[in-house]
Amino acid sequence: MGANIEMNRQPLTRFLLAGACFVIVVAGMRAASDILVPLILSAFIATVCAPPLFWLKRKGLPTPLAIFIVIAAIIFIGLGVGALVSTSLDRFIHDLPLYQENLRALLGGSFEWFSIIGVEVGGGGVMKAFDPGDAMKLVSGLLTGLSSALTNGFLISFTVIFILLEASTFQTKLRSALADPERSIPYFEKFINNVQQYIAIKTWMSLLTAGVIVIWLFIIGVDYPLLWGLLAFLLNYVPNIGSIIAAVPTVLLALLQLGPGSAVLTAIGYLAVNMVIGNLLEPKVMGRGLGLSTLVVFLSLVFWGWVFGSIGMLLSVPLTMTIKIALDSGEKTQWMAVLLGSEAHPKELD
Repeated sequence: MGANIEMNRQPLTRFLLAGACFVIVVAGMRAASDILVPLILSAFIATVCAPPLFWLKRKGLPTPLAIFIVIAAIIFIGLGVGALVSTSLDRFIHDLPLYQENLRALLGGSFEWFSIIGVEVGGGGVMKAFDPGDAMKLVSGLLTGLSSALTNGFLISFTVIFILLEASTFQTKLRSALADPERSIPYFEKFINNVQQYIAIKTWMSLLTAGVIVIWLFIIGVDYPLLWGLLAFLLNYVPNIGSIIAAVPTVLLALLQLGPGSAVLTAIGYLAVNMVIGNLLEPKVMGRGLGLSTLVVFLSLVFWGWVFGSIGMLLSVPLTMTIKIALDSGEKTQWMAVLLGSEAHPKELD
C-alpha cells in the first residue's frame, strides 16, 4: 500500500520540481535581462550572418576576412538605416503630444456627432477607459527600447564576431564532446539548419514587407514612411498580431494628417501586404511545420515581453520558434512541437 502511494507521488513530485525550476529560470532571466538581451540580439544577428559567411568561405576566402566583410556590411547597413530613421524618430517623438491631442479632439467631435443624431455613446467613459494615444506611445516605447538595446553595439558586434568564429569549429568540437556523435549530430544539424532557414526566410519576408509599406506610404504622403517601414519590418516577426500592431498607429497618423480617405488607403495597403506576403508567399516559401498557432503567438508575445521588455516582444516568436524547432528535432519531444504548431503534420493524423 505504502509503495503504491509512493509511486503515485513520484509524477506529482517531478511535475512540481520541474515547475519550480521553470519559475527560478524565468526569474533569473528577467533579473539578468540587461545582459541577456544583447546576447540574444547577438545570437539572432549571427544566425542571419552565418549563411553569407559560409558562402564566402566556400568561395575560398579565409575565415577572418569573410567575417570582416560580413560584419562590415552589417555595420554599414545598420548605420545607414539608423541615420535615416533616427531623424524621423526624433521628430515623431517631438510631435507625439500634438498627434495625441488631435486624436482626442477628433474622437470628441465624433462623440458629439453621435449625440446630435440621438445616439449616446458615453464618450467620457470611453476616453477614460481607452486612451487612443496609447497606440502612439506603444510605438515610441517599442522603438526607444530597441534604440536602447542597440546602444550596446560594441558588445553586440564583438559577441557576433566570436559566435561566427566558433561556428566554423563547432561541429568538430561537438564530435569530440559527444559519446555517440553519429547518432546525436544529425539532431543538432537538423535543429541548426531549421533555425537558420526560419530566421533567413523571415528576415527576407520582413524586408520585402517593409519595402512595400515604405513605397505605399510615400505614394500616399504619410509622414515618416521610413519609421513605419522599420516598425513593419520588426513586427513582421510576430505573425498575425504584429501586422495589426504595425498598422494601427500608421492608419491613425494618416487619418490625422490627410483625412479618412488616406487612412482607408493606408489600411488597404497593410491588408494587401499581409494577405499576399504573410498569408500566401511566406507560408509557401517557409514550408509546413514552421508555423505557430495564434494562441501560442499571443502567449509568447505576453511572456517574452514580460521577461525582456520591448525587445522580448519583437523576438518573442523567433525565440518560441527556436524552442519549437528544438522540440521537433527529437523523436521523444515531437508531440510538444505539434501542440505549439499551427497545424498537425499529415503523418501524425494517420
